[in-house]
Amino acid sequence: MLKIGIIGAGTVGTALSLALSKRGYPVIAVYSRTPASAQRLAGQVNSALISSKGSCQVKDSGQEVIEAADLVFVTTPDDAVAPVVAQLKWRPGKSVVHCSGAASLDILQPARQAGASAGAFHPLQTFASIAQAIENIPGSTFGIEADSSLIETLKAMATAMGGQWVELKGGDKVLYHAAAVIACNYFVTLVKMATDLWQEFGVSTPEATKALLPLIQGTVNNLKQVGLPDCLTGPIARGDMGTLKKHLEALEKQAPTLASTYKELGLQTIPISLARGKITAQRAEEMRSLFKGK
Repeated sequence: MLKIGIIGAGTVGTALSLALSKRGYPVIAVYSRTPASAQRLAGQVNSALISSKGSCQVKDSGQEVIEAADLVFVTTPDDAVAPVVAQLKWRPGKSVVHCSGAASLDILQPARQAGASAGAFHPLQTFASIAQAIENIPGSTFGIEADSSLIETLKAMATAMGGQWVELKGGDKVLYHAAAVIACNYFVTLVKMATDLWQEFGVSTPEATKALLPLIQGTVNNLKQVGLPDCLTGPIARGDMGTLKKHLEALEKQAPTLASTYKELGLQTIPISLARGKITAQRAEEMRSLFKGK
């Protein structure tokens, strides 16, 4: 089994270390610019360790991690990965992997030039805290880009953590990450927009969030169980022009800053409704005209 090292003891580094160590991968070395973070990670790994292949030790430098481990995950903030990798000495027989969603293997080029294998292993997951990251990372999808000598190793790691993987090329990474931002970060923005509307009739953000969560969870369940496009419900799915007109009138009067977003999302939703097969092409065009203000 490859010996794993970690440079960067933040949220992703901690969650990944625990997930791997619990599945028999020996995480044996960690370094962080913040010694307390490295000590915390090592302590958590050692407490959870089910392998007899040794314990996790805190190292005084990233170079010491490289010397101790076969495969090194650089889990620093994305902008720090390239300079960290560039200042270390790599050699054949070593592997380096970053966990950035948007960056390709280019940021690991100094290590590759020195003969090390390089890879990217991005957990397609949301990590609001270390505790949430530890809970969420098992079962996630992992975006993988890697040299041929490393690709199967990373796929096996994803599988071991109960997850699935998607193999990416360098040119795929930015769109892959943009899709993640739309599905995750902008989803939060949409919920914020919805709770803002509830404040118009006197309901606070926490109360509105609590009220909307069952609807949100039902939508996620529909996505999982029914899938696109059949999971789409609501007035656009039905072609309900009267309701849509009422929405727009109310938004333009009471929340004009949200009206344009509602219209743009409506335009993006019409093709889903058409694919679902519940509206006619004529009704779709009527809705487009409504949203475009024609």
